[in-house]
Amino acid sequence: MNTNASPVVVFLSLVLQSEVFSSAFLEPYDLLYDNAVQAFYTSDYGSAVRHMEGALSSYAQVRRTKVRCRLSCQDQHPFEETHSDLRFFDVVLRRAACMSQCIEEKLGTQSLHRVSEDVVQDFNRRIPYNYLQLAYLKLKQPDKAAAAAHTYFQANPEHVEMRQNLEQYKDLQGVNEDHFVDREARPHQRSFSEAVRLYDKGDYDGAIALFEEALVEYYKADVECRALCQGPQTFEGHDHLRYRYSLHELISDHFTQVLHCEHECVRDLATRPGRLSPMENYLPLHYDYLQFAFFKVDRLEEALRCALTYLLFHEGEEFMTENVDYYSEVLGHDGEPREKGAWYLRRHKQELELILIGSRIMDAEFVEGNYWRSTGGRDDSNRIPSGTDGWMEYVPISDKKNVTAVDPQLLKEGGPLLYDSVQLVQNSVDLNGTQRVLLDHVISEEECGELRNLAHYVTMAGDGYRGRTSPHTPNEKFEGATVLKTLQYGYEGRVPMKSARLFYDTSERARQIIESYFMLNATLHFSYTHLVCRTAITGQQDHRNDLSHPIHADNCLLDPDANECWKEPPAYTYRDYSALLYLNGDFEGGEFIFTEMDAKTVTASVKPACGRMVGFSSGGENPHGVKAVTRGQRCAVALWFTLDPLFRELERLQADEVIQALDVQSVWTQGLNINPKDEL
Repeated sequence: MNTNASPVVVFLSLVLQSEVFSSAFLEPYDLLYDNAVQAFYTSDYGSAVRHMEGALSSYAQVRRTKVRCRLSCQDQHPFEETHSDLRFFDVVLRRAACMSQCIEEKLGTQSLHRVSEDVVQDFNRRIPYNYLQLAYLKLKQPDKAAAAAHTYFQANPEHVEMRQNLEQYKDLQGVNEDHFVDREARPHQRSFSEAVRLYDKGDYDGAIALFEEALVEYYKADVECRALCQGPQTFEGHDHLRYRYSLHELISDHFTQVLHCEHECVRDLATRPGRLSPMENYLPLHYDYLQFAFFKVDRLEEALRCALTYLLFHEGEEFMTENVDYYSEVLGHDGEPREKGAWYLRRHKQELELILIGSRIMDAEFVEGNYWRSTGGRDDSNRIPSGTDGWMEYVPISDKKNVTAVDPQLLKEGGPLLYDSVQLVQNSVDLNGTQRVLLDHVISEEECGELRNLAHYVTMAGDGYRGRTSPHTPNEKFEGATVLKTLQYGYEGRVPMKSARLFYDTSERARQIIESYFMLNATLHFSYTHLVCRTAITGQQDHRNDLSHPIHADNCLLDPDANECWKEPPAYTYRDYSALLYLNGDFEGGEFIFTEMDAKTVTASVKPACGRMVGFSSGGENPHGVKAVTRGQRCAVALWFTLDPLFRELERLQADEVIQALDVQSVWTQGLNINPKDEL
């Protein structure tokens, strides 16, 4: 062999001269899955169970093997801090060969385990467990059927029939509570949930042990998630066979997407099965709970370290800063944050910087990361230290930027109103602003009455306001309900299903009108839908000088003194348009008002009335609020929309599924042979 040849040439020569023989063979899970489905529909339930359980086992083994092989090969062939192009490609090629050999030794030929995206999605949606619960039931194994049904339902809580099945399993002989287990439960989330439960019960020692366990499992899952990102990437909008960029550009695009995938692990690890949105502030919240639990058991050294770790994620947060000062004062010395949390945050920030630098073909909004912030739920007393009550809010990261300036040339309005009854009352010019509209007769008097009657039965004090019955003023009571809750009430027979569907259909009508009137060139998605009533509290209305809802903007933090609005946490920065559809006008006060940025100068006022809707863009160009409701009850459908599908309202998506299920319910009741893959 030529010893003067480059490392790459030498390595390629070694690869070409070597032959790797597979010493193992794992049956591909897509083949097993297909065999299971075929067996199910031929009523061969024993084979269906055998193949489906094999498919699930094969799927899990492929995932574990890829993780282990990638981590092992990365350790064997690390990238050096400084190296030439040839050295870089040498490492890349060695890693690739290492991966191929590792996987083939453990699983067999790699090509056997390349499955279609449809099959991957079925496993992500836990469809195999739907087949399993039906097959186990046919085989008279109700305990295993219950476990499969419970596992499926955890990721598909909108599945009406599965909910009914689970209730029936509870009454079957041979089935007990221990059988309702989630076979796909994520260890870090399971430990976290159990830790919170013990924390709320006051078992702080038990909670500490489980929070520590949850952190270990979280960081382990984080490593696995990032390892899985090292595989092939899809170049959106590019046919790889016709890709015309240079090699370095191709590599840059690949690693940019790998980095983005790794960055998204933060979201993935905090997202429960079947949900689109993550559990907000997930990782930092572990340290928030821990610092207070350690305080309660008089372990202040650990409490200080956890508090400092939390501040790595939320620098300068007032409550935690006060806690750190308290712990340091009592202990008589400063402390250091936990090493793991500090390392994780540094890597998180580095990844974000690399993504933003390396992105050439990806849209800036697509690669912009997400951050976690705890924004409320604190004890407002002077108690130190402060503990969390578990309430969290997810908000996207954003550079601090002024959003008051809106280019009128980029905004349009005046599109069709879609429904013959709807009348334009005032546009932006009439309302002295930008992207504003006032409409009448969006719904009829009869529909208003039906929705008000519905609100009487489904709204709950504090619902939608994290349990606070008077979140904006102590002089009024606030009650609310979501579309999904209303449909659930209808399904349970507690309210007429006709009324529940009217709420659903009315909100969709409002969405279509807003999207059309403002001539948006993209789909407007629901961000939050709320049936809400404000009721004046008797005996507390004399000499009121407060507002029912203080002046604010919907997607940025209003700063009246600076005459600016900052698009940053804790504002819901992803909201783009808002609308209020009023259901009545028989109360005193409660006018909706637009103001200037100073939050004082009123530019327009709207008196609510049945079927009247005010719509507007959600930014700093439209500060607004509600005057005090001094007598009676004011009800409305409050709607917030987003152009970003990533922030679609989860409950709305679940409500969509419920509606579909109700529409086909007659087919189900006829006992037809329905494919379990069809999601309700």
